[in-house]
Amino acid sequence: MSPQVGVLLMAHGTPGSFQEIGPFFTRIRRGRPPEPEQLADLERRYAAIGGLSPLTERTQAQVDGVRAALEQRSPGRFVVAFGAKHTEPLIEEAAEGLARGNVDTVIGLVLTPHGSSLGSQEYVARAAVALGRGQTFIAVEPWFAQPAFVSLVASRVTDALATAAAGTDLTCAPVIFTAHSLPERVRENGDTYPDQVAESARLVAEAAGITRWEVAWQSAGRTPEPWLGPDVREEVRRLAAEGGVDGVVVCPIGFVSDHLEVLYDLDVEVAAVASACGLAYARTASLNDDPRFIGLLADVIGTVATAA
Repeated sequence: MSPQVGVLLMAHGTPGSFQEIGPFFTRIRRGRPPEPEQLADLERRYAAIGGLSPLTERTQAQVDGVRAALEQRSPGRFVVAFGAKHTEPLIEEAAEGLARGNVDTVIGLVLTPHGSSLGSQEYVARAAVALGRGQTFIAVEPWFAQPAFVSLVASRVTDALATAAAGTDLTCAPVIFTAHSLPERVRENGDTYPDQVAESARLVAEAAGITRWEVAWQSAGRTPEPWLGPDVREEVRRLAAEGGVDGVVVCPIGFVSDHLEVLYDLDVEVAAVASACGLAYARTASLNDDPRFIGLLADVIGTVATAA
C-alpha cells in the first residue's frame, strides 16, 4: 500500500465547558493562573454569548468538510487530522497520530489566512517538533491572497452593505477590516503580519468595489506593552466624530469562524460603541463551513500535495 498524505489542520481551540474557562485561560497565559477579576471578566464575556463559544463545533465542521472534499477528489490519498493550540486534541497529539500512520508527508495548514511569528508560526513549529524526522513536513504559507478567499470575503462585504441598507443607507458606509492585534514588537523582527492584513484588506476592497475602507485591530491583550493599533472601537468613535456617515460595516478578515472575538468583541462591544455614537452597525458573516470556503482549503492542500 503506497503511503498516504497526512493533513494537519490547526486552530486555536476553546473551552469545552464553563468550568474549563479557568484552565483554558491559564494555558493561554503559559501556566500563569489569571487574577480572580481577570477570570471573572472572561467568564462574563462567555456568558454574554450564551456561555460558550461555538468555535469547537465550527472548527470540527471545517475539518469534516475538508476531509470529505479531499476524499471526493482523491479517494484514499489523504488522512486528515486536527490539533488545537490550547485544547484537546493538542497539535502534538494530532501530529504524533499522523506519524504513526502510513504517511510519509504531512501538510500543515493553520485555519487563519495570515501568518505571524506570534501566531501561526507557533502552531507550525510545534507540529514540526512533534513529527520529528520521520515524515516530510510542509507548512502551507499564508493563504490570504488566494483568489477564492478574496472573492468569498468580498461577497460577504457586499452582502453586509446591502443588508444593513434596510432602513439606513449604508451602501456607501466605510468598511473596517479587522484582525487580532499582536504586540507591537512583532515589527522589530521583520514580521509581515501587519502588511499581510493590509494587503488582504486591499484585495478584498478592490474585489468588492469599495473605496472607503481601513484596517483596525481588535482583541488586544491586556498587558503593559503596546499592541498593534488603531483599535476598532476607537476607529468607530473617530468616524462618528468626523461626521458624514450613518453607519459602519466591520469585516473581521483575520478570522474564519464565529467565536468569542467575533461574537463578543465585535457583536457586543463594537456594536455598543456604534450605537452609543449614533451609527448603524453591521458585521460580515463568518466563513465557518461555507462549502466555497471548504473548497478553497481543499484546493490549497491539493496544490501543495501535487508540488510535494
